[in-house]
Amino acid sequence: MDIVIPLFDRFEPLDAIGPYEILAHVPGATVRFVAPEPGLVQDVLGALPVHVPTGYSEVEHCDVLLIPGGRGARTLAQDAGFLDWVRRVHTGTRFTTSVCTGALVLGAAGLLNGLDATSHWGAVAELEAYGAVYTPERVVRRDRIITSAGVSSGIDMAIRLAALLSDETTARAIQLHTEYDPQPPFDTGSVAKAPAEVLERARTLARNLPRPGFPPAGARG
Repeated sequence: MDIVIPLFDRFEPLDAIGPYEILAHVPGATVRFVAPEPGLVQDVLGALPVHVPTGYSEVEHCDVLLIPGGRGARTLAQDAGFLDWVRRVHTGTRFTTSVCTGALVLGAAGLLNGLDATSHWGAVAELEAYGAVYTPERVVRRDRIITSAGVSSGIDMAIRLAALLSDETTARAIQLHTEYDPQPPFDTGSVAKAPAEVLERARTLARNLPRPGFPPAGARG
């Protein structure tokens, strides 16, 4: 069972690493990372360079394609070569999936037109511009396509996917092994629950993400 996760400059680390941690435990599964070009890619936070030895063009098919998000996803959504590859690979997958703004790539590839889908709450307008019908759920499955909301929701999606790829007992065991038992200290994990001042602070934090090669806004040195 071949699971492929593309990485790219300015990817959101938990979008990729969270599902990787879950799916790597699925019996018989191999998780591979690919990139636009073999070599180093840099995460959106600016401190996690990852060496990816395989270019996406080397992959002809896979069982699961998982597109993470991050600011770099918007660049990929305008990359005609990458979108052609996504469309080709999707024809043979068991499941094509996304986390966060990775849904914009699926949308740009034409895979979400007319479908219910989810993404990060800050990308709703962009998602719907690709013809998707935004649904404020954490994980949305429509046949072979599964989208998940922002960042941490990729773990929820991966556990559901683990059940589809194996069985529910195995997925439950993976959840237990990773001790995924969320007990957040604050009940502000969705737009529906967050007060106005928290929502505005979240938007400020997103605007102030560092650019690779530059210090974060407000950093000293």
